[in-house]
Parts: sequence; C-alpha cells; structure tokens
Amino acid sequence: MTARLKVEYNETIKKKLMEQFKFKSTMQVPRIEKIVLNVGLGEAHADASALKIAIEELGIITGQKAIKTTAKKSIANFKIREGYDLGCRVTLRGERQYEFLDRLVNIALPRVRDFKGLSRNSFDNFGNYNFSVKEQIIFPEIDFDKVDKIHGINITIVTSAKNKEEAIALLKEFRMPFRD
Repeated sequence: MTARLKVEYNETIKKKLMEQFKFKSTMQVPRIEKIVLNVGLGEAHADASALKIAIEELGIITGQKAIKTTAKKSIANFKIREGYDLGCRVTLRGERQYEFLDRLVNIALPRVRDFKGLSRNSFDNFGNYNFSVKEQIIFPEIDFDKVDKIHGINITIVTSAKNKEEAIALLKEFRMPFRD
C-alpha cells in the first residue's frame, strides 16, 4: 500500500505546481528526494549507553535503523578526537519519507509546546529545508516513561526544487505549518 502523501502528490500536488510555475514537463515539478534526521550527542563518546538509546529511539521514530556518526577531525576546544562517536542519523527515501512527513506534520508538530509554526528563513538557496525539534518526545512512538534524557533532532528535507519559492510552494502543498 502506497503512502497517503505520495498518492496525493502524484494526483493533485503535481498538477497545482505545474500550473503555478508554468512547467512544460512533469519532470520539472519539484519533489521530495529524501529526509535526513540527525541527533547530535556531545557526550556520546563518554556515555555509550546514551548513544545506544538515541539510536533505538531514532529507529522507533523512523522505522529504519540509525547509524552512528563519528568525528572526522579532532577539535580541542570541544575535547573531541578523530573517530569519537558524536551521534546518529537516518536517511529516509521513498515510501518511508512520505510516511514520516505525514506523521511529522499531522501528529508530531502540533504536539510541540507553544508551537507557532516553522520559520521560512530555514531554506537554503537550493530548495532544501532545515529545522530542529527540541524534544524527541513529541513523536507518539516514544514512550515518555522510558526516556532517560531529552535530546533534539535536526530534520533536513531535501527537495529537487531549483529555488526557495518552489520549495516553499511544495512544502505548503504538503501542509507544512509555516509562520505567516
């Protein structure tokens, strides 16, 4: 069974964006290529259990196993050596990215305390969108009673849009809650 948002994208969103930007081909219409979730834990090299728990939680949230990220360079000010474990990340593509985006927009983001919407200033010039959530407990898959430590998650939505305007229009069609 295909994801609800993927069906909606293919049936309605593509047509709306083609009319709005006057594209000649459906291949020019921007689409979501991947969604990357990243958890940075500065104390991960000292506390291996914290990293293990973060990997498990990210796996529960996304339905895909997370991988460890390690330091590429030593940074003396942060007391980090090359090869230290720093966190974990997951890259979602295909059906899973649409399922995650659906849960993020409709379930998780409305659960954020004092949520007023996402900033439009977080787009880069290539049509990608970056934002962070401060607590992993906004996702209903996480059991609040079993959480030892609250950490943030950085979420990057990579699109095939050529500029900010196309990317904003694409994510607005997916009902991403932007501030006005």
